[in-house]
Amino acid sequence: MQREQLQAVQGPLKRRYQEDPGAALVTLSASGRLDGEGIACSVATGRALVDAGLHPSTGGDGLLACSGDMLLQALVACAGVTLRAVATSLEIPVTGTVHAEGVLDMRGTLGVDRAAPVGFRTITLGFDLDSDASEESIATLLRLTKRYCVVYQTLCGGVDVTVTANRV
Repeated sequence: MQREQLQAVQGPLKRRYQEDPGAALVTLSASGRLDGEGIACSVATGRALVDAGLHPSTGGDGLLACSGDMLLQALVACAGVTLRAVATSLEIPVTGTVHAEGVLDMRGTLGVDRAAPVGFRTITLGFDLDSDASEESIATLLRLTKRYCVVYQTLCGGVDVTVTANRV
């Protein structure tokens, strides 16, 4: 996609959201079905069902997707798409790869040590970029990618999460 194409698609949306901020509020959703026998949850991704289960370090057999891996995959996907959109908008030619790595202390997840945190202790997001752009352009590209990447901003800033349970 070229800059002009991106602007043609996003321009009307930006104008609409400026005129009607409420129109910019979009609700995304995800759903899954709990496995009645195994320790698993089937999640609809829009393209396929992904069966998620325990990571081997918590007793899984490694045959099912790990939700921690899926979180890192969501970060990589969002950051990669955001970087390409920013690069297109700024007309910075760039290709390459995106990778993320997170460190977990499974003692917290398994309840072995109440002082051990549940969740990622650290996450590293990296880009291996192939570009002739200046260092200043690459720095701008990364700054704007961090600013506009939804998953990155959610992880860094936190978000209020409400949990409910209904009997059916």
